[in-house]
Amino acid sequence: MVAHIDLDLAHAYHPDPQQDSDYALLPLKMSFKAGGAYALLGPSGCGKTTMLNLISGLVKPSHGHVTFNGEDVTALTPQQRNIAQVFQFPVIYDTMTVAENLAFPLLNRQMPKAQIRQRVGQIAEMLELNSQLDQRAAGLSADAKQKISLGRGLVRPDVAAILFDEPLTVIDPHLKWQLRRKLKQVHQELKHTLIYVTHDQVEALTFAQEVVVMTRGRAVQVGSAEALFERPAHTFVGHFIGSPGMNFLPAVCTQQALQIGSATLALPAPLAQQLAGTRSLKLGVRPEYISVHAQPVPGSLPAKVLRWQDLGTSGLLTTECDAGVVRVRLAGTVASQWQVGETVHVQVMGTHSCFYENEEWIA
Repeated sequence: MVAHIDLDLAHAYHPDPQQDSDYALLPLKMSFKAGGAYALLGPSGCGKTTMLNLISGLVKPSHGHVTFNGEDVTALTPQQRNIAQVFQFPVIYDTMTVAENLAFPLLNRQMPKAQIRQRVGQIAEMLELNSQLDQRAAGLSADAKQKISLGRGLVRPDVAAILFDEPLTVIDPHLKWQLRRKLKQVHQELKHTLIYVTHDQVEALTFAQEVVVMTRGRAVQVGSAEALFERPAHTFVGHFIGSPGMNFLPAVCTQQALQIGSATLALPAPLAQQLAGTRSLKLGVRPEYISVHAQPVPGSLPAKVLRWQDLGTSGLLTTECDAGVVRVRLAGTVASQWQVGETVHVQVMGTHSCFYENEEWIA
């Protein structure tokens, strides 16, 4: 049965954790819906592989429990949980053919041979391995071997969940987008619960319906690609999602105005009321949502042009105001019209601007 997975746990490799830094995974409550496609996204060491291993049963949580469809599975092995896991490097039998590798998990479960042939054929077709079914795995490229490893994870029809730990690391870059597309297609067809660990935001945002963004052992936001981009719940999400990430400028709210460096920007009364009394306030705005003007406009800051870069489909203008650096993504022809050293006015206040207190979104 496809699993609905609930976590209510924390994990520390330290025997007697006393502070946040002693935990690999800080206390959290999280649910993964049956049949959903999720990504755990974050930099190395943030706890995403630890979370995956707690779900699979390779690691037992030091605090709390894991449930599948309401049943406590904390003490169960990966086999008892009926989990398939695909690792960063291929786990296959080199002496077997591609077909034998794909069939092996089904043979272990004593599935009838006719059903095995049908299932192996179905998965091979999905992953475009049909022409290689009779080849020995030993002679294949790293890309093909990892596709076999993916196939072995996908081949069992009764699996509760399939967990992927950075499975495209060894894949050539030009093939990665094909396999991401294939995995998304496979999920739509098979409806398994899929959880995918990656540090690559493109992989996470193109594959998953919901992305869990993690940093320093903490899940700071769970949401769709659009939610993570439009309204980051934490400044880390703003930094990590996007290329380049969100601009952040320290600000002070005074009556019905926002003080950013030496500039004073008017605030609508409802927003001023929301921000009144805040401390450690930051304005966050994505480079895509900033416009550049020769003269002051409402919501703009004076800034000096440091450089512009041609990115092909767009241009990146880097400016500096007295509160910090502001990066702006513009059409290439627009970005190139501004000269290095010139003073411009960057409009940072608008419908997409976000406000943060103590690194968390407030308005």
